[in-house]
Amino acid sequence: MADPNPAAVAVLSRLSGECAALSDRLTAMAGELTELQSAFGVAVPAQPATPPPVLPQPAVPQPAMPYPAQPVAAYPAAQYPSRREGWAPPTVAYQPFPSTPSTPSAPKPPRPDRGSGWVGKLLAVAGVGVTLIGVALLLVLAAQAGILRPEIRVIGGAVLAGALVAGAIRFNRRPGGRTGAIALAATGVAAAYLDVIAVCTIYGWIPAPVALLLAFGLAGAGMVLARRWDSQALGLLVLIPLTVLAPIVTDGLDLRLIGFMLIASAASLPFQLAKNWGWIFAARTVAVTLPLLAGLAGVHRTAEHAWLIGGACALAAALALAGALLVLPTVTNRVAIALWTVVGTLPVLVAPAGVGRTAAVLMLFVLAVTLLTIVALAHRLPGVPGPVATIWSALAAAAMMIAAVVLFDGPVRVAVILALALLVALAAERVSSARWISVAVGAFGFLGYLAYVPPEHLVRAHELDGGPATAVLVSSVLLIGCVAVQLLAYARSAAAATAPDGTRADLRPWFVMGGAVVLYAVTAFMVVAGVLIGGTEGGFLAGHVLATICWVIAAAVLLVLALRIRDAGTRNALVTGGMTLTAAAMAKLFLFDLGTLDGIFRVIVFIVVGLILLAMGAGYARTLAQQDSERVDR
Repeated sequence: MADPNPAAVAVLSRLSGECAALSDRLTAMAGELTELQSAFGVAVPAQPATPPPVLPQPAVPQPAMPYPAQPVAAYPAAQYPSRREGWAPPTVAYQPFPSTPSTPSAPKPPRPDRGSGWVGKLLAVAGVGVTLIGVALLLVLAAQAGILRPEIRVIGGAVLAGALVAGAIRFNRRPGGRTGAIALAATGVAAAYLDVIAVCTIYGWIPAPVALLLAFGLAGAGMVLARRWDSQALGLLVLIPLTVLAPIVTDGLDLRLIGFMLIASAASLPFQLAKNWGWIFAARTVAVTLPLLAGLAGVHRTAEHAWLIGGACALAAALALAGALLVLPTVTNRVAIALWTVVGTLPVLVAPAGVGRTAAVLMLFVLAVTLLTIVALAHRLPGVPGPVATIWSALAAAAMMIAAVVLFDGPVRVAVILALALLVALAAERVSSARWISVAVGAFGFLGYLAYVPPEHLVRAHELDGGPATAVLVSSVLLIGCVAVQLLAYARSAAAATAPDGTRADLRPWFVMGGAVVLYAVTAFMVVAGVLIGGTEGGFLAGHVLATICWVIAAAVLLVLALRIRDAGTRNALVTGGMTLTAAAMAKLFLFDLGTLDGIFRVIVFIVVGLILLAMGAGYARTLAQQDSERVDR
């Protein structure tokens, strides 16, 4: 093969140098552009590195003798090593031009504070109120002054309502038009609702059932928009003005107004599902509760009206409870929902003021049973366990107490209240927080119990009639049961809450107070039963004999239980209680029975109590000895 031409080698060398110089110049230009962009604060996009151009390299055989390098103007020729495989021109490695570090771009100036849009929202709310007041004036004052014909007033209100809703839908499609659209839609829906109320109540053009159906549809349409736009404010701007302006349109409170507000509340309930709209629930509740409370206080109570108002109260309570159960799983402030439910049931709680006695007691009883059922099933109902169950337990207790006060008199009322306390105590097995409610109701019942069985009746004989005496006996049993259930519940709670070091809550004060109440109830039961059976002479003395014997037997039971308990703390508490009760029985025996009882009664009480004490001592000592021997054998 022929040797390469020296001139061609020189040209290739010159071209290689030019490419390298061109690459260096491009790199320098890129660095200068980057520095310029950084100076103007423009973000510089990342540019991929451009590889150097690759020239075609023909394979040229190496000459036998290397040619001497020939100088070329401005481009010196490079010397190449000899290789057998072929010849390639030298290339200059690509090195990026060191660019100046770019300075961070200046931060954009913050947007001016525009008050988070509260000015526009405030003006929109004011516009809703003023416009609806104008609609109410159009429907009411214009009718009173004879301005315009009724048809023009009604049609004008309807046209205005439709135009407002249509404008709201169109306005909502524009950027930044949400606030205005909500205000326009709320004004239109509320105006249409007021128009329907006026057509029914002022002009009487349509019957009440048809008007209620129209109102239901309008309220539902408003809530459809609220849910579609995900706007709680729209629902509030519909319900709140209705609550204020509807009585003005109807010229006072009547059954039709109550019906319209019930319809508005019921229509807005389904649209709260799966929404965290607690204020809508509050507005719904207030919209019904206020006219009902005013109606109970001021509406003329005929027999027909009483039953109708009572039915409206029951329906309002049902809406409040059902709505709460439906929205509790999705709301965040469940305590507020529970409290607003209490507000929704207020018409039932005060129903005895405006409804017949039978109807009021029936509603109160149904409300209490429903609430207790919900509390008992709280673990199956989402959102109910915890504070909600506690609040509703207190509401159930209040309803039962009001029913007892309304329906019963004298000792029977006390028995009913104590029965309620026992029911709540049993329900508190599932809801521990309801235990305090049972304690409060039981304390209230115990105060009533003391009013009919004061300590004076236990010191001196007082005769009671058959009915009151029977009520006192039943109350005594219920009081003992209530205290026993409470003490057992507290003991289990203390055992479950034992600290890692073995310490427990000190329940001795509770057991001391509970034991004193039980002793009083047992003594009262025996004395009242003795007087009821044997009169104020022998019956009274026999009752005290039985009471003292019961005290000693109760002490013996505590000591026997102490022998069967392995836990040292519980065993010591039972032994302490048994010995304290024994000391109390001995004090009663020598301080009261010895001076009050006479004849055979004194003999019986001393002999029986003495024999019981002997049996207690012998049995307790024998059992301890057996337990010690069993430990030694082991």
